[in-house]
Amino acid sequence: MLFAPVVRSAPHAPVARDLTARLHSNELSPASLSNSIPPALSHSSFPCTALTSFFVVLSLSSIYHTIMSANKPTMTGVWSNIEPFVLGGASGMFATVCIQPMDMVKVRIQLAGEGQKGKGASPFTIGRDIVAKEGFGALYRGLSAGLLRQATYTTTRLGIFRSIMDNLEKESGKSSFATKAIAGLSAGGIGSIVGTPADLALIRMQADSTLPVDQRRNYTGVVNALARITKEEGFFGLFKGCAPVVVRAMALNVGMLSCHDQAQAEFRKITDNYWLQNIGAKGVSGFCAAACSLPFDFVKTRIQKQKRGPDGEFPYKNMADCVKKVMKNEGPMAFYRGFGTYCMRIAPHVIITLFAFDGMKAMCDKYLR
Repeated sequence: MLFAPVVRSAPHAPVARDLTARLHSNELSPASLSNSIPPALSHSSFPCTALTSFFVVLSLSSIYHTIMSANKPTMTGVWSNIEPFVLGGASGMFATVCIQPMDMVKVRIQLAGEGQKGKGASPFTIGRDIVAKEGFGALYRGLSAGLLRQATYTTTRLGIFRSIMDNLEKESGKSSFATKAIAGLSAGGIGSIVGTPADLALIRMQADSTLPVDQRRNYTGVVNALARITKEEGFFGLFKGCAPVVVRAMALNVGMLSCHDQAQAEFRKITDNYWLQNIGAKGVSGFCAAACSLPFDFVKTRIQKQKRGPDGEFPYKNMADCVKKVMKNEGPMAFYRGFGTYCMRIAPHVIITLFAFDGMKAMCDKYLR
């Protein structure tokens, strides 16, 4: 089963596998799935276990039904099941190559003036300084980590979301915004956990040159970054900042995926023009994704970038502590610092990803079905 790697990687894998087997044998119905979750799933020393278990169980029924829905094991049937995942990852990687420089500038803006109140530097100043001091190639620093993040995070979130929505549309013919929001939350939650290690490597590689020379990590690439993090900080060090990553992804996916499908349905009521429908829906999707997720992205960046101080302690103990200190030292508007740049980074990425996904799907429908 395609979803098996996610189930096997969950801390309570035996329980998840048992639920899957019971669904397959019709011993357990999707409607009664939630009543079969043991209380132990909500308690664990691993910080992401409860979140992982929640999203796995929430999505298990819909995803399993979608993956096993082919009537016969033909190549076309197999492709239809893995298509959302393959196209999701490919479209996300394509978009990342296009907007990586803007992402680099966005991270530098969020780290500029840390601990100080006041307006941050403009994106043009930050971009000019990066090119002048580090060379044009510095704008693409961390690209390998960015691509790995899309190959894990976007493959998972778009694949799961489209699988859930396709399944719901086949059964009922339509879905409410609340249903789309739940699908977006679950897809974003699972995808972000899978993509956290690559996201951590990306943030550190992009922020490295902002640190004092003696504190720089000097990762040579994403593989080197992941290997050193595991060696120096332990396996769970790869999931540093997991909580804000998950919350950010949930907010972003509701804004991106749920709002896109809802906006597209509304635009179809207004016009029959394909381009107006899609440009309008994807534009709304990009703006909503940026507006919903920036505060969480800000906190995520701060937590993932931090290093121990002279006293051996990290500047921020957790997500709540980071929010408290930023509010006190920098003011509430700090969470929306660089919104224009962030919107210019997120909106094009969302629009390119969704258009690339639709374009590749159209080609696959023409040549592979």
